[in-house]
Amino acid sequence: MSGFSFIMRALYALAMTVALVSCEKAIMAVDSTTSGDKNGNLRVSVYQIEQTPFTSITRRADNATTRAAQNASKACTRLNFAIYDEGGARLKQVNQTSDNASFGQCAFQLEEGTYQLVVVGHSASSNPTMTVPTKIQFTNATGYTDTFLCYGEVTIGEESVDYEVSLDRIVALCRFVVTDEIPAEVKKMRFYYTGGSGAFNAVTGLGCVASKQDVKFDVTPTGSKQFDLYTFLHDLSDNIALTVTALDAGGNELYSRQFDVPMQQNHITWLSGAFFSDSGSSSTTISGVTVNTDWAGETYLTF
Repeated sequence: MSGFSFIMRALYALAMTVALVSCEKAIMAVDSTTSGDKNGNLRVSVYQIEQTPFTSITRRADNATTRAAQNASKACTRLNFAIYDEGGARLKQVNQTSDNASFGQCAFQLEEGTYQLVVVGHSASSNPTMTVPTKIQFTNATGYTDTFLCYGEVTIGEESVDYEVSLDRIVALCRFVVTDEIPAEVKKMRFYYTGGSGAFNAVTGLGCVASKQDVKFDVTPTGSKQFDLYTFLHDLSDNIALTVTALDAGGNELYSRQFDVPMQQNHITWLSGAFFSDSGSSSTTISGVTVNTDWAGETYLTF
């Protein structure tokens, strides 16, 4: 075997080893269990979700705080816990659903050092992409829901750390309400909106991409006339450009209106009016008054 051939084989073997190690690290980044590392030295417990306080608190024999899973599920059906190093590389992730016995609690076994902890609560159909803390992303396929976040830095030393976290709401909500009758031929309502984001930066709690959010709802003439549209704003307040379209069973457009909707983080913007009775114009002027209530606030608009 020539010296050149030997070197090439050696380099190939080294490359394959590096690839296998990289794949193993990528696989290990997401924990297959729903409670994390057994007897981990960082124990994380969700004790409060914004405006959804837990009322059922007991103590286990080891004095760790436990809370009934149904209390957390009042606010969300999924919790994602992720640990990143100081540079933002994900080390471990635990995903939980509300039917897990450990919902709201997990543990990580970590070496001494400083880490970034991100906890996300939501009710999407699947988990967001959480490769880096600065871009945690939901998609049109996973859906957009009420979303809560805790971000913090944790230092691990010789002693174990118990970290109780409180999650804050980081979405803005447009609650679209149709006040007139929905025609029988309308089978879906489509809401396409830009100006917000389907992803957020966990460090700031603000949107970080320019998204084209697209949500469809099945409807019936006697069904619900309220449709909830969530987004992560790029600032604490901003506007979204919303196009609302009524579709028939074949996906054909029957009615369409456009709106420029003012939004605020942790606020509900109620947008209501006669969508089908007065749809001669494709664009609509809206006006309203602000009322403080359960969220940080709500804005009522009519068209």
